[in-house]
Amino acid sequence: MTTVRLVVRSPGGRVGLALTGLLMVLTLLAWLGLTPRDPVAQFPTDRLAEPSAAYWLGSDIFGRDVLSRSLAGLASSVRVAVVAVLVATVVGTVLGLVAGYFRPNLVRGPILGVTNILFAFPPLLLALALASTFTRSWFTIAVAIAVVYVPIFVRVVRGPVLGLRETEFVRAAQVVGMPTWRILLREVLPNLTPVLIVQVTLSLSWAILTEASLSFLGLGTPPPAASLGSMILESRVLVTTAWWTMLGPGVLIVAVVVGLNLLGDALRDALDPRRAGGRA
Repeated sequence: MTTVRLVVRSPGGRVGLALTGLLMVLTLLAWLGLTPRDPVAQFPTDRLAEPSAAYWLGSDIFGRDVLSRSLAGLASSVRVAVVAVLVATVVGTVLGLVAGYFRPNLVRGPILGVTNILFAFPPLLLALALASTFTRSWFTIAVAIAVVYVPIFVRVVRGPVLGLRETEFVRAAQVVGMPTWRILLREVLPNLTPVLIVQVTLSLSWAILTEASLSFLGLGTPPPAASLGSMILESRVLVTTAWWTMLGPGVLIVAVVVGLNLLGDALRDALDPRRAGGRA
């Protein structure tokens, strides 16, 4: 039974797949500029307009369309999260392979030492410190989040590699003189794919939440670009009089985090040989 069928058979997997798919379609539309209105265009005469046919989710204090800004903010958050997780996956996987495969402490010692130091800091606090160090842009925010997630990938990769390096097929490759880099790419890395897929899916949801948290604290994507966290920051004083200004970004943050977490849990169950074998 394929992984996709196992995910679809799971109630949580179906919900996660549907939510994630819908949100990715909305993100693509926002990237293509297909939003109801210009997300940054201001219409002072329409400020704080209630939800209507003209403004499906109302307008904010500057007369900007909340729906359009929410979709643009989702696209911005997804862009930051994808770049951050991509960088963390590549760097963390390489360091995890090195730390797990090579025995000399001179090689793995510094990697594990830096990893432990980074783990000592609360993730959001570390992201705040890094984000405040550099000039604010979506790319520097992505790099700051990536640094936070690199240690996670190092540990996720290193554990399985410690066992894989003792397997017969890896020892056979060593005996025939296969170069180390080729052993890692052809014999070890393919066996890490299920673990990496699950970790990437879960990390995407938390990276989006981290980006929204940084924006809420004033260290996210700089204005006038839309950001889900900054939209919630702007609407917090209006929640009792203009509740719709918080509805769009709030619902999208919850939906994307819940969708990706449910999908990640379903993928973990589907890719686990023991659980998959019991269901076949």
